Amino acid sequence: MEQEKRSTFKLLFYLKKNEPKKNGNVPVMGRITIDGVPKSFSTKLDINPNNWDLKHGRVLGKSAQALSTNLKLDNIRVRINKIYDDMLKDEGFATAQKVKLSFLGVGVMYDAILKVFKEQNEDFERMVSKGKRSQNTYNKYKTVYNHLNEFIKERYHREDLAFRELTSDFIREFDFFLRIDKECTHNTVWVYTMPVIALADLAIKKGLIRQNPFEDYEISMEETDRSYLLKENVEKLMLLKPSKDKYEFVKDIFIFSCFTGLSYIDIQKLKWSNIQSFFDGHQWIISRRKKSDVASNVRLLEIPKRIIEKYRGVTRSDYVFPVPSNATCNSHVKKMIEEAEIVTEQKITFHTARHTFATMFLTEGVPLESLSKMMGHKNISTTQIYAKITNQKISKDMDLVAPKFKEIEDAFLTVL
Repeated sequence: MEQEKRSTFKLLFYLKKNEPKKNGNVPVMGRITIDGVPKSFSTKLDINPNNWDLKHGRVLGKSAQALSTNLKLDNIRVRINKIYDDMLKDEGFATAQKVKLSFLGVGVMYDAILKVFKEQNEDFERMVSKGKRSQNTYNKYKTVYNHLNEFIKERYHREDLAFRELTSDFIREFDFFLRIDKECTHNTVWVYTMPVIALADLAIKKGLIRQNPFEDYEISMEETDRSYLLKENVEKLMLLKPSKDKYEFVKDIFIFSCFTGLSYIDIQKLKWSNIQSFFDGHQWIISRRKKSDVASNVRLLEIPKRIIEKYRGVTRSDYVFPVPSNATCNSHVKKMIEEAEIVTEQKITFHTARHTFATMFLTEGVPLESLSKMMGHKNISTTQIYAKITNQKISKDMDLVAPKFKEIEDAFLTVL
């Protein structure tokens, strides 16, 4: 039998006939529907399907079993009605998921932010162990969890907070906590608040809350000077004969990154199976970024192809390159930049090669949309930062050349 309350709440009992037991009985299920969103649950009861009253959602007859089962169904209805009424009274709204969880006796703090965050991190850790996601990203999420845990304990004197308790003040105070207590830079605050905002979006999808409590909070990444090499500096590095043999390999994979845009971790995880002949007959790197799991497909030019062939057979595994640690790569790159007498305003690290790929290929006319896909960016706005960098370079170049035209400009002014 279907019962309606305030035109948004419905409770229906039905049979799950596709899972009969050995004695022929089938499970009795319940379905809670609020605002058109249904959530099903097991009543832990089962009956002979021939004795079911489909119209009224009850067991037919006056037998002891029929009376007993119907009484249990009535008790379930009373309990769910009370849970729904209490939620409306105490919280102002109810969702089918929240009513279901409360009825099933799932902990009061099922919908708590730290609990959900911990579960998400555990799921992410399993993906890392299978090589599907980045260890660095997982480390970042653990750091955010620890900061959030400390913030809730210090600010609210609680072990956790339910999503329904969160307000826009919560995220703003967490922002302040990161800046003042943890002395985080603006961009680090941006990085650390994004997972918390994503948790609220997840809670909405799970039916734990209706509206994102952080929707009024705004923060964006401040653009910083991203280090990159000019094309002529890349050429100087390519022609360099390093002072030590151990620098040679790092030089080659740095150049490889300059012409593919692959990050350190993506080069480290690059397998022979990722290198494929594509629709145009050329060789491509077909992969997904470890950081974001976004597709990154790059056509191989002659320079990266030759580097691949140079080290073919060096590893005994499926990986293309025997990549040393990131710290080693950074150290060797620094030494070679000095040996090549390359002077830059920014600090050069191995990751500079990825930035170099972006600025170099944009300068040569590759469209933003194509570059964004090659680099595996989730959003083209990330790629647009490189476009601004190249425009800044053009502006600086014009500043340098402007004085050379001063004499002719002065002559022009005299004839006006």
